[in-house]
Amino acid sequence: MRRGGSIARQALLVRVSRRPGDSGRAATATRAEVIYTGPEIVTPRTELPTGVHMAASAPAIAASVVEAEGVASLLPGEHTVARRLRFALVNGCTLASLSLGLVAIFLAMHGEVRGAAACLVACVAFDGLDGALARKLGVSSPFGAQMDSLADMCSFGLAAPVVVYASLAHEVPTAAAMVACVLVAACAAIRLARFNVSPKDGKFFCGVPTTMAAAVLALTVLIDLPLPGFALLGGVALLAFAMVSSFPYAKLARLLKLPPWLWLLPLVAAFVDARLTFVAVVAAYLLSGPVMWARARKV
Repeated sequence: MRRGGSIARQALLVRVSRRPGDSGRAATATRAEVIYTGPEIVTPRTELPTGVHMAASAPAIAASVVEAEGVASLLPGEHTVARRLRFALVNGCTLASLSLGLVAIFLAMHGEVRGAAACLVACVAFDGLDGALARKLGVSSPFGAQMDSLADMCSFGLAAPVVVYASLAHEVPTAAAMVACVLVAACAAIRLARFNVSPKDGKFFCGVPTTMAAAVLALTVLIDLPLPGFALLGGVALLAFAMVSSFPYAKLARLLKLPPWLWLLPLVAAFVDARLTFVAVVAAYLLSGPVMWARARKV
């Protein structure tokens, strides 16, 4: 194209692909890529002698194609240094949870079961912290949600059953412990995948969340509940099925609105027998789901 006695060159490569089986139909492009390959950039919007305006910026065309193909920024909104730092802090908490999950696996492999259980408790703390910080600092993002889900699978879907297996290895048959722990991992994966694609309810979880299940398993190992091995194995299997159940379980924000005496009662009981109180609280929470489900069906 000749403009003002000088020649401006553009090198554009257009690649069009079609869906399989469309050979006998009218050519319909399903994807088009415009790639800028030339060294020269044409000045934007030059008026031609005919009075026609042409925006001929090849990089702009390429950028629009990239945007059309769905390549989005990891952090939505303004990209200031402060927001980037806050975003990094939140995702650092998520990575800390993932890392502690791996440390728990390593410790369990070396027989340090209680240390591994303590790492899982720390995972639970970081998992709650990253979500709270993301909302507080205004850096919530789809990327962060996916990171959180992957970290949860590592820490709560894999590390937790490994720690439980290490704690039960000498109390129950190996095959039975393996089946129960594989069940926990499988149900955690299903629970997380279902959560990612389901509408969010501000009051209830659908099934026991993986974070809470892992916390129960970790505390069970940490306080060394004096229960027979097969009783513990049955509790592990029950907790796994509770994760993939459709029973409604109250979120922490809703539990905090309960009457103060309901919180005072287990606190006082913990001074008498902490282990028995822990079992009673876990059992009450697990039973709350079926009870609320039954009440909702009667209405």
